[in-house]
Amino acid sequence: MRENSTKTVPFSIQEQKELEIRLALQSVYNSLTEKGYNPINQIVGYILSGDPTYITNHNNARTIITKIDRDELLKILVQSYLKSSPKRGN
Repeated sequence: MRENSTKTVPFSIQEQKELEIRLALQSVYNSLTEKGYNPINQIVGYILSGDPTYITNHNNARTIITKIDRDELLKILVQSYLKSSPKRGN
């Protein structure tokens, strides 16, 4: 017999949003790679300019990335970078 749990599982909208953005960005990265582009350069070009033509239409990558708020994407990228970087003293 399976034991029923009465604990509430916390749900974070922010964590869910970040996961969706990560998955979308990975999909765009893969599409750019498949088409032979340098995905980092193309994504940076898009983030800096807002011009969706930096992103291929292959696999609907352009549509996927334009649904992401660029400011939110940049925030998540910086947070991720800083979390994964070795901590240094001041």
